[in-house]
This record gives sequence, C-alpha cells and structure tokens, in this order.
Amino acid sequence: MNILQVLPELRVGGVERGTVDLAKYLVKMGHKAVVVSAGGEMVKDLEALGAIHYQLPVHKKSIIDMLKVVPRLEEIIKKENIDIVHARSRIPAWSAFLASRRTQRVFITTCHGYYTKHLFSYVMGWGKKVIVLSNVIARHMIEDFGVPHERIRLIPRSVDSERFSFVPPSKRKHREYNIGIIGRLTPIKGHLYFLKAMARAARIMPKLKIWIVGDAPASKEAYKEQMRVLTRRLGLWHCTEFLGAQKDIPEIMQHLDVLVLATTTQEAFGRVIVEAQAAGVPVVATSVGGVVDIIDDGKTGLLVPPADPQAMADAVVRIGKDPALANALAEQAYARVKERYGVELMVERTLAVYREALEQTKILAIKFSSLGDIILSTAAVRALRQRFPRPRYSLSFLVGADFKDILLRNPHIDELLVCDFKNKDKGVNAFTRLASLLRRKHFDMVIDLQNNRRSHLLAALTMALKRYGYNNKKWGFLLNYSVKDDGAALGPVEHQFRIFKQFGMDAGAAALELFPTAEDQKCVDDFLASHWLSAHQVVVGINASASKRWSSKVWPREHLIRLCEELGRRDIRVVITGTADDRFLVEQLRVTAPGLKLIDSCGKLTINQLACLIKRCQVYISGDSAPLHVAAAMGTPFIALFGPTDPRRHLPPALQCVVIHKQLGCTPCYKSKCARLKCMKAITAEEVLRGIDSLLSLSQGKRP
Repeated sequence: MNILQVLPELRVGGVERGTVDLAKYLVKMGHKAVVVSAGGEMVKDLEALGAIHYQLPVHKKSIIDMLKVVPRLEEIIKKENIDIVHARSRIPAWSAFLASRRTQRVFITTCHGYYTKHLFSYVMGWGKKVIVLSNVIARHMIEDFGVPHERIRLIPRSVDSERFSFVPPSKRKHREYNIGIIGRLTPIKGHLYFLKAMARAARIMPKLKIWIVGDAPASKEAYKEQMRVLTRRLGLWHCTEFLGAQKDIPEIMQHLDVLVLATTTQEAFGRVIVEAQAAGVPVVATSVGGVVDIIDDGKTGLLVPPADPQAMADAVVRIGKDPALANALAEQAYARVKERYGVELMVERTLAVYREALEQTKILAIKFSSLGDIILSTAAVRALRQRFPRPRYSLSFLVGADFKDILLRNPHIDELLVCDFKNKDKGVNAFTRLASLLRRKHFDMVIDLQNNRRSHLLAALTMALKRYGYNNKKWGFLLNYSVKDDGAALGPVEHQFRIFKQFGMDAGAAALELFPTAEDQKCVDDFLASHWLSAHQVVVGINASASKRWSSKVWPREHLIRLCEELGRRDIRVVITGTADDRFLVEQLRVTAPGLKLIDSCGKLTINQLACLIKRCQVYISGDSAPLHVAAAMGTPFIALFGPTDPRRHLPPALQCVVIHKQLGCTPCYKSKCARLKCMKAITAEEVLRGIDSLLSLSQGKRP
C-alpha cells in the first residue's frame, strides 16, 4: 500500500512521534510511506527511515492558503500513486480531504484531540474510517459530530520498545527525587496546579527536583512567564528546571522517579504516560478523557482529580515514601504496555483499518417510486449483488415509505433505508436531514435508478466518490459517472442495466422478484376459501384500473363486462384486483351481470398478499400498471393492454405473456388523460379472450 500522512509540522510531539513510528514500520514492511507537513526537526529522522517527505504549508489556517495547497497535494497523490490519504490534524485535513476527493482516494482521519464543535473540526469525522485514541474520544465524535459507530476504529497511541528501556524504580539511584511533567506549556496541561502540588510535596520531600519538559507556542509566552513567576513565589526556583522542548524523551525518562500528567481538560490519550510506563517510571495523572483507559488506579498508576494540587501532592509523596508501591505500579504498568500499547500492535491495527477501507465498499441504490418501477428494480438489485458479493460489498437501498414492503425481505439488500417526501422528509430542512443521514453512512458508490432532480441531488449530497445514473435534463450534471439518455426504445430493465456498463458490469438476468411470506400466502388462501374457490378451479385475474394519474390506461368498462360474462359462461372464476376506490366497479359488474361469481379483492390486500393472489391466477390481465409487474415477478402468464405508452419501453420481462397494443396515429402519446381513449377502446374483449385461450393452452399441466 502507498500511504500519505498529512500533519501540520514535524516538530517534537505525540502526533509527530506517532507519524514517524508508523512510517518506520510501513517502510520496514514493504509499503510506501509518504508524509506531508510544514517541516520540522523530525524530518531528518523520517527520511533516515526511508520515508518520503514533502514540505507544504499545510499548517496555515487561512482558507485561501488551504485551497492553494490542494492542487499540490493532488500532484503528490498522483505522483506517488497514493492509496490512502491519512489526515492527523484538523487544519491540514481540509486540504487533504479536498485533494482525496478530487483524486478519488480513500480518506482516513485520526482524532488526536477532544475537539470543540467548530466548523474546522467537522472534517475529522469525514474519514471513511475515523481512528480514535480512546473511548472518550470515540463517544465525543459519535455524540458531538454525528460519526456513526460503525465507522469508528479505536487504536490507542503506542510506544516503540526499541527506544525505551525498562528500569524499575528500585534500580534508579538518583541523588535527588526527580518529578517530571512533559508537554506543551499551555493552560490545559495544568502546569500551575502541578507547581502548587510540588510546593506541598517539597515540604515533605526536601530532595525533590522538578523537571518541566516542553516549550510554549508563540501565543502562550505569557503563560510560560506566569509559570516562572509562580515558581519563584512558591519558593521552588532552586529545585526547578525549565528544560524546554526535548527530542530525546527516552533519556529524560531514565532520570525521572515519577511522571505527572496534570491536564485539566479531556485528554485524548496521554502518550507520555505509556512512554513513562515503558521506561519503568511510576505515573500520577489526572482522571480526564483517555487517561482512564490507560491507568487502572492503584495498579498501573495513581489517578487524581483535575485541578487538585493537594491530591496530586499526596499521590507523589505516597509513591516516594513507598518503594514497594512504586515498583508494583511500574511492573504492572510495563506489562500492560507490552500487552496493549506496543508500536507493532498499533501498526498492525492501522494496517487492518487501511485494508478494510480499501477492500470494503458501501453501495447505495436509489429508487423512491413508483410501485411498478420499484418492482422492476428487483432485477437490478439481484444483478448488483451478484456483481458485488458479500462480505466485501454492502448494498443499501433508499426507497419511498409507500413501497418499502416490496423490498423489506429482499435477501440481496443489506440495509433498507426509507424516505417519506409526503411527511417526515417534506421540505428543505427535512431533505437536508435526510442528506446528512446518508452522508454519515459514507457510501463509496451511489447508483441512481430514479434519475430525477431529487435523486440526483441526494446522490451528490452523499458525497460518495462515485455516482452513477443518467445524464438527463434533471440535474444529471451532479453525477460524476453518467450515461446520456438518448431516448432509445429500451425495455425498463435493460434501461436500468445500461447504467451498470459504466463500471464494467454486463446486464444480468432480467427476471423480477418478490418475496411474500408464508403468512401472506395463508392470508390469501383463507381469502379465496371464503369465496368457495376450489384448489383446481381456473382463475383469471383482472386489474380493474390504473393509477389516478393515468386514467388514459384504463380499459373501458363495457369491454370488461363483456369479458367477465364470457369467462363466467366458461366456468372460469374472475378475481378483480385494485384499490378500495375500484370497489364501485365490482358492484356495477355484479348489477350488470348478476350471475357472475366475482371475487372482489380491491383494497383488501397488501402488495405481498396481492403477489400471492396473482400467483394463484392462471392468467392475469392488466393495463400498463404496477400489478402487471407483480404478475411478471410471480411468474404468472399475463395479458398486457397497452394504449398511451410504448410496450417496448414499459413491458416487464416475462416468459409467457400476450401484448395487445393498437398502432394508431396518436400512439404512444404519453398523455395521462384522454377524452376519446381510442387506443384502449380499440382493444376488444374477443382479442383478450383469444389471449387467455393461448396462455391457458401453453400453461396447461404446468401450473396448479
């Protein structure tokens, strides 16, 4: 793998040391390690290990400066053929994120701090995987930045055993008792409380020596001076050394008897703690943030409340006065470090995250509506699953609330997401929340089967690296992989499969699928039994109407009555399907032909129960409407009555079907309403009867 790590600078610090440690082992294991920073004294160490360093001003907080860096990062990514872009700090993460998007590389972040809820902090939650150093930071990223739990990976900071030598307290022979605090000189590190604690401890331990390791950034020089003033005021000047920034922390550890971490805010981890433990130095630390993950109070160190000088002094004195305790703490802490915090383990876990991010792909298919189109999409779903098998690929599907039952038990879908643009997802704010939910799931690929403005916008807002669909006049420019809809007369499934060719996928089997349950089947069996239908009686199903919007697709009532009368004379039972609004038609049929034994199912069944009912029919008759697609999915021979629409575009795939479509001068017109209905009136009952006879003869002996 080729890994690019991005951080502000390579000066002395925990983030910098972790970067160099990881690069060292990446090179040792045969991977390419590239680092981009603004430079620093650790660059020489990095390059001596065989890693590559590029110096760019990625530390600058100006938006203009961040944007200027992006093209240069893109050049590096392409030149070094980078697979993973790993951002380790907020400011450079913005440039790294944009460069990774433009080059379509995987973006990963490591959260080294307890970030404030600021605009600049949110980018740390945008990685495909978000590495955290402690459970506290994991909860923080989940609760405050909305990062889904499944994208979080816990990898604590590590210590390189090759750099630190374990020397137990009993073998440390110092003239003075050396207490050290190591870290940047900033108020959150609690130096002032530490000095007050040392003033109390010095009254009991006269040979105490205080080592303050670290320096203040330019903005904190006043704080550094405040520390010096307090040291004089507390009478500690004679026993305190301000050592500044030190590169050789292992050497410092060899001279300490106790390390104190006095942080007052949520510490992400506390790398210096495990370094001290690796060297055999007992630790006193405030119980903040990730520190509690490292120290088991009384066993691997002593925990004290933050901003409590007296408790801190008592803990230091306790260790100093009890050599047995000091040795026990050091021994147990060292065993814990070897078990949990070795650099090799950190590298192994990080590489596992890299591999997971590269190998696992999350796919989202979008199809909101309508009922028939959702059923048509089942062929595409099956084909996608065959092309992208588990476990490497996961497939999610976004569907409208009215149609979720169609896909609820589809075995090819890993996650069914439901939207409701009539209610909870109605309006700009609700739409934004839906887009945010999809974005947090961090999909790698979106396949837009809906191909309208709303779906194209949602696909773009997921921020998926690859977005596929049709380039049409409905904001198709929001897709970065699109095929032009040239108006070719393709079947509905073939039209969907055409999108797949963009990622090298051949068309799959066109057969549709539905997955009703045994309970659905029993409900239909009971329903038919209540109408005295024998198991071997021939049943013909007729869809009474089309959707309210498409009155032009409805077969004239007089033709329907004529057909039902003829079927009744042949002792063929007729089941009428439709919505609750179609029941009046059934009543009219009964009044017109009182001898008919019609089975009225209008508005009485769910979509999956309707599927079971249609499967029981020997032949099913419908206009260009969703029940026609149900019949195709259930393998029921059907007769399709086409008028204003083109069967070449809308006929569902089927093994046995009869299509009746009159080629008139006005067809296909795609008008949802028509006063004359010439095309549908031209389809006679006699033609439909001939179609029924043809299908019954073909299926005789093949269906129950």
